[in-house]
Amino acid sequence: MSSLPRSLHALTAAALCAAVALGPAHLAAAAAPADELPTADQLKAALLDANDLGPQSGFSEAPPQSPSPGGNPSPVSGCDALSALLNSHAGQPTPTVPHAETELDGPGGSPMVTESLTAEPLDKVNTDFAKATDAFKTCTTVTFDAGTPDEVTFKVSPIALGDRQDAPAVRLDGTIGGVQLNAYIGIERFGTVGMAFGFFQRDESSSQLASFQYRTAVAKVERSLGTKAGSTTPPTTVATPGMAV
Repeated sequence: MSSLPRSLHALTAAALCAAVALGPAHLAAAAAPADELPTADQLKAALLDANDLGPQSGFSEAPPQSPSPGGNPSPVSGCDALSALLNSHAGQPTPTVPHAETELDGPGGSPMVTESLTAEPLDKVNTDFAKATDAFKTCTTVTFDAGTPDEVTFKVSPIALGDRQDAPAVRLDGTIGGVQLNAYIGIERFGTVGMAFGFFQRDESSSQLASFQYRTAVAKVERSLGTKAGSTTPPTTVATPGMAV
């Protein structure tokens, strides 16, 4: 297979993009004052880009994609806790909160890397992080339906992607049309900033590259925002009135 078929790409995007468990759909509570949170531009600068993954990696940034008007409003099923968490994000408009996300595609669409950063009040981060941790621990299978003729059921297994053993992460294994699919989803917090990381590959099963790129993502956020993974205090790099980013 020289490239990722459209339906398979849609399913992959549904799995990884819906996995932004700390994303903007969970920000119903009022956001903290702007001078207490990083701006969207600061979050964008902290995201991975193609250069971060290596000049020979062949990755390129995918253009932003809007949810399909006729898309499945509940594309995730199989595990109640994780399904509720992911479905609450799917198809939601982006509120006016500090948020940035990216998708980086390898040659032919595999591997695919997604990353999302969202700033929110500390108590909201605490709640969302706890929900993600519990959901990741309780799921054994989850099914994604991107509104295409195909759907895929993944086996869900806990995994450690980075140095922090208590940072929630899962491995997903499934097949579609005889093609082996393997994905990793990791959630991390940096004080008032939540990160959701997704990695997809086909016809491969090693976690080595996913772990390397996850660690690269964590390190860049730490450098860019002046904080540490797992921190429960706000980043030192935050917006101040009149600050140019």
